[in-house]
Amino acid sequence: MAPPAAIQRSSLPPSSTPLQKLSTFNKESSTAINAPAPTSSASSSSTPNPLASFSTDPIFFLFLSPDFSSTRFSSQALSSGSAASTAEKLQEGIRLLEKQLRSEVLSRHNELFSQLSSLRDAESSLSRVRSAVSSLQSSVRRVRSEIADPHRQIRGKTTQLANIHNTSELLQSAIRTLRLSKKLRDLMAVTDSLDLLKGAQLHCEILGLANDNGLSGMDVIDEELSWVSEAGARLRSEGMKVLERGLEGLNQAEVGTGLQLFYNLGELRATIDGLISRYKNMGLKSISAALDMKAISGSSSGSGGSGGGFGPGGIQRSGTPQIGSGAKAKDALWQRMSSCMDQLHSIIVAVWHLQRVLSKKRDPFTHVLLLDEVIQEGDPMLTDRVWEAFVKSFTSHMKSAFTTSSFVKEIFTIGYPKLYSMIENLLEQVSRETDVKGVLPAITSDGKEQLRAAIEIFQTAFSALCLGRLSDLVNSIFRGGVPSKEHISKLILRIQEEIEAAQFDGNLTFLVLREIGKVLLLLAERAEYQISTGPEAWQVMGPANPLQMKNFILCQHLQEIHTRISSLASGLPPQASEVLSSSLGAIYGVAHDSVKPLFNSMLDRLESCILQMHDQNFGVIGMDAAMDNNASPYMEDLQKCLVHFRREFLSRLLPSSSTNSASTGSETISAYLVRQMASRVLMFFIRHASLVRPLSESGKLRMARDMAELELAVGQNLFPVEQLGAPYCALRAFRPVIFLETSQLEASPLLQDLRPSVILHHLYSRGPDELQSPMQRNKLTLLQYSLWLDNQGEDQIWKGIKATLDDYAALVRSRGDKEFDPVYPIMLRLGSSISELLSLPETS
Repeated sequence: MAPPAAIQRSSLPPSSTPLQKLSTFNKESSTAINAPAPTSSASSSSTPNPLASFSTDPIFFLFLSPDFSSTRFSSQALSSGSAASTAEKLQEGIRLLEKQLRSEVLSRHNELFSQLSSLRDAESSLSRVRSAVSSLQSSVRRVRSEIADPHRQIRGKTTQLANIHNTSELLQSAIRTLRLSKKLRDLMAVTDSLDLLKGAQLHCEILGLANDNGLSGMDVIDEELSWVSEAGARLRSEGMKVLERGLEGLNQAEVGTGLQLFYNLGELRATIDGLISRYKNMGLKSISAALDMKAISGSSSGSGGSGGGFGPGGIQRSGTPQIGSGAKAKDALWQRMSSCMDQLHSIIVAVWHLQRVLSKKRDPFTHVLLLDEVIQEGDPMLTDRVWEAFVKSFTSHMKSAFTTSSFVKEIFTIGYPKLYSMIENLLEQVSRETDVKGVLPAITSDGKEQLRAAIEIFQTAFSALCLGRLSDLVNSIFRGGVPSKEHISKLILRIQEEIEAAQFDGNLTFLVLREIGKVLLLLAERAEYQISTGPEAWQVMGPANPLQMKNFILCQHLQEIHTRISSLASGLPPQASEVLSSSLGAIYGVAHDSVKPLFNSMLDRLESCILQMHDQNFGVIGMDAAMDNNASPYMEDLQKCLVHFRREFLSRLLPSSSTNSASTGSETISAYLVRQMASRVLMFFIRHASLVRPLSESGKLRMARDMAELELAVGQNLFPVEQLGAPYCALRAFRPVIFLETSQLEASPLLQDLRPSVILHHLYSRGPDELQSPMQRNKLTLLQYSLWLDNQGEDQIWKGIKATLDDYAALVRSRGDKEFDPVYPIMLRLGSSISELLSLPETS
C-alpha cells in the first residue's frame, strides 16, 4: 500500500494535483530562469528537469488530465494485477516531486522572504484602516442624532404649509365659484341670445371649478350648485328651442347660436347625437306608418274594427282591405307614402343644414371648428348616418310589404311609375336644395342608388307585368292568323301608353323600352310564322293570289308598327331610342322579307325582258329602220310587265304606305323596294345597251326611242325617275353619248354620269371586229357575263377589258400594222384614269 502522504495527495481534486501545480510552476520558473538571475539559479536551470518526462509517461500522464479520478485509477491498478509496481512507481514520483519542490524553494529563497515581509506591512495597514472606520461610524451616529429633530420639525411645517396652501386655493375657488354664480344669476334675468351664450359659458365654468377643485360638500357651494343645475336645465331648454327653430326655418344664425350655446355648456357632441337620434326615430316611424297596412285598411274601411279584411270563406288576409274599400285603401296608401317622402325630405334637409352650420361655425375664443367636436376622424357624416338608417328601414319595409301584402304588391307594381316618381322627386328636391358650392351634398350618388335599389323588387315585378300585358296582347292578335288593322292600332296605342307613362324619367323610360323591345321581337317572330312562301307567293305573271295578299297585309301592318314606334322613339333622347333600334330592325326585316321574294321575281322578269334586247338587230342600215317609230318588241313586253305589276301588286302595297310616308316623312319598305327596282332596271338597261354590237346609226335611233319608252314606263308604273338620282342621270347621259363621234367621246362631260365600264363596253361597238369584248374572249353568254359584272368592281372589269386590248395590240403587231384603230388609245386612256372615275356614286 502507498504511504499515508501519498494517499492524501492522490485524493486531492484533479485541478490541484501536485503534478499539475508543478507543471505550471515549472513553466513559470523556466520563464524566470531566462531573465537575469543569481549564479546559483543559472546553474540549477542548466541541469535537466526530471519533470519533463512526466508528460510522456503512460502513468503520470493520467494525473495531468482535468477529468482525473483517483477512484478510477485505483480500480484500474488493482484490476491490472500490478498494483504493487504501480504503487512503487507512484512513491518514486512523489519523492522526485518533493525533491524538485525543495530545489525550487531553495532557489527562490530571497524572493519568498521578501514576500513574507510585504504581508506583515499589509497586516499593519489593515489594522490602521479598521481603526479609522470605527472613528467614522462614531461621527455618523453623532451627526444623525443632531439632525433628526430639525428634520421632524421641517416635515411638520411643510405639511402645515401645504394644507394652508390647499385651503387657500379651495377658498379662492369657492369665492370665484360664488362670484361666477352671482354673474350667472344676473345674466339669467334676461333671455336674449347673447346673455344665454354667456350664461352657458358661466355654467360650464362653474361646474368645471366645482369638479376640478372638489368643492362639493361645502354647504354654501352645494346650494349654489343646486341652483346652477336648475339654471343649466333652463339654458338647455332655451338652447334647444333656438336650435330647433333654426333647423325648422333653415336659419343659419339661430342654428349657430344654439350650437354655440351647447358648445359653451360642454355638451355639443351629446346634444348633436341626441338630436340625430331623434331625427332618425322620426323618419323610421314615418316609414313604418306609411306601410302599415292594418292602419291603412282600418282607416279606409270606415269602421273601427279590424285592420284587415276577410277573403272567401271568412279567411282573414293580412294587409288586405275589406271588400269595397280597396279604392280608399289605395288612396290612403299613396297619401301615406307622399307624407312619408315629405317627412324624409324635411328631416334630411334639416340634418344637412345642421351639418353645414357645424362645418362653418368656429368658437370665437378657441377658433375650434364645431364639426371637429362632433365628428372624429373616420366617423360618418351626420347626413350619412341618418340616410343610411332611412334606406335600411325603407328597404326592409318594402321587402316585407312585397312578400306579406298582396294588396301593397299589386298597388306598387301597377303604380310603379308613381312610386318611382316619388323616390326621384325626393332625391331631386334634396339634391337641388342642398346643392351649395363648397358644401358636401346631403345625399351621395351611392346613397341615391341605395334608395332606388330599395324598390327594385317592384321594378322587376312592373317590368314583368308590362311585358306580360303586351305579350298577351301580341299573342291574342295573332291567334286567328294575320291581325286586323284595328288589332294593330290597339297594340300601337298600348305601347304608346306604356311609353308615355314612363316618359317623365329617363331611367324608367329605358326600363319600359327594354320590355317593349322584347315585345317587338316577339311580334316579329309571330309575324314571321305568318309569311307565306313557295312558288305561289312568288309568281308574278298572274293576278295577286290570297297568299300574296296575306303577305301584303302583313307587310303593311309591320310597316305601320315600325313607322309609328319609330315616330314615338324620335321624340325620346337618342340613348332611349337606341334601345329599340334592334327590335325595330327585326320588325323591318320581317316586313322586308314578306315581300322581298316577290320583288325579286318581278325584277327577274323585267331583266329577262331587257335581255331580249340582244335579239334585236341594232346594226341594220336603212332609212326604213330609222323612220320606224314603233317600240322594240322587248320594250313592249317590258311595258306590259310594268303595267301588270303596278295593277296587281304595287297598287296594293304603295297606297297606304305612301300615305304614312307623307305624314311621317319616312320612306316605307314597299316604296324603298320599288325605288331599288326602278334603279336596277335603268342601270341594267344601260349596261346591256352598252353591250349591243354592232350599233348602226339607225340602231342608235331605235335605242334612243327605247330609252324614252323605258323612262316613261318606269316613271308611270314604278317610281318617278327624276327622283332616282344617279341611275336617271346615267340614262339621260347615255342617250346623247351614243350619237357622239368617237373623237368627241373622251372630252365629253357626259362621261361623268356614266360608269367607266359602260363607256368602255360601248366603245367595243365602235371598234373593229378583231377587238373582242371580254364576253367574247371568255366565251360567256350574255346572262353569265351580266352576273359576272354584278359581282365585280370597276377595277376588275377594267382588268378584263385590258386583257382584250392587249390581245388586239398583239394581233395588230403580228400582222405588221403600224396603226391601231382610234378606239384603242381612247380605251387605254379611259382605263388608266379609272381610279378617278371610281369616285362616282354607284347604284345597283
